[in-house]
Amino acid sequence: MNFSFNRRRLAALATKEFAQVIRDPSTILIVFFLPLLLLFLFGYAVSLDASRTRVAVVLEDSSEPALSLAMAYQNSPFFDVTMARSVKPVRNMMIDGQVRAILVIPQGFGQGVKKGQIPAIQIITDGSQPNTANFTTAYGDGVLNNWAFSRQLEAPRGQEAAQPLQISNRYWYNPALRSRFFLVPGSIAIVMAMIGTLLTALVVAREWERGTMESLMATPMQMSEFIASKVIPYFLLGLASMAICSLTAVFIFGVPFRGSVLALFILSSAYLMPALGMGLFISAVTKNQFVASQIALLSSFLPSFLLSGFLFEISSMPLPIQFITYGVPARYLIPSLQTVFLAGDFWSLFLPNILIMLAFGIGFFLLSFRTTHRSLD
Repeated sequence: MNFSFNRRRLAALATKEFAQVIRDPSTILIVFFLPLLLLFLFGYAVSLDASRTRVAVVLEDSSEPALSLAMAYQNSPFFDVTMARSVKPVRNMMIDGQVRAILVIPQGFGQGVKKGQIPAIQIITDGSQPNTANFTTAYGDGVLNNWAFSRQLEAPRGQEAAQPLQISNRYWYNPALRSRFFLVPGSIAIVMAMIGTLLTALVVAREWERGTMESLMATPMQMSEFIASKVIPYFLLGLASMAICSLTAVFIFGVPFRGSVLALFILSSAYLMPALGMGLFISAVTKNQFVASQIALLSSFLPSFLLSGFLFEISSMPLPIQFITYGVPARYLIPSLQTVFLAGDFWSLFLPNILIMLAFGIGFFLLSFRTTHRSLD
């Protein structure tokens, strides 16, 4: 393998590739329009926050404590409440999807409060949506406990009031628990995986389809110069796309940025290596732009979305699938991006992930070099 470079030839080849990018409007759309479109979809359409969940509060007791608790549910930012006096009329509302849960304040609730107790309430949830059911149950219990603590529960004369346990929670880096704050940085990694792979998946195949590969073969270029000239323009375009996505995350979605630009640049550069290398390898193997683009989307987007820990916890996956995730480069970028945005620069986390991503990149570039060299021979 000859990795020597002639600067003049490399500059000429890279200039040719830049000119091709400028003449091809589809490349500009992929680099600048598609990342923003995907980022807005992930930022606004994907949310794990259980805010304003539609619930029905069934008030079977007319006492003042029961009315006070019902008012607490109505004032909660987590619920959009429909009031009812019995379960029967709201049961059909749950079947129709108009409400996701039914909170029943039973008869005798006020009497229990007068005895200094926290009476139980019934929470009926829609099990067809387990995540929403779990969120609703947890928030319903939380509103009840907060309400009970605020009232200090009246106890009978001569007895000490039973005080509910107060738990003070402290959430580091994301105190409001906004899912957007970790979804948007993670979605940047998903976008860059798809963009980086898709861009370079077309470059070698395009040369074969247009018949220009034979002209390049007649020149004294080295294979290393050819590969480098295909990578450098798209590497710079990938960094520009990453910068646009990061600025959008901070100034439009309000995601805090507590790290450094240097760390973001190094992480992005390390991640673009396997993304671009994979695209080049696909392009060299297929020699067809349509086939290369389809394989690039399937091999970059789906594994990055499903197996990187972006939405689904890797530790909750079956053990064989967990082993497969080690081969997904996005697995190593997403926690680093979330850290650099929300927590700051933690190089003890960044450095191992950077080295692994670079190793993936070197492997893909070696495969691209060997495959393209055999094709030319």
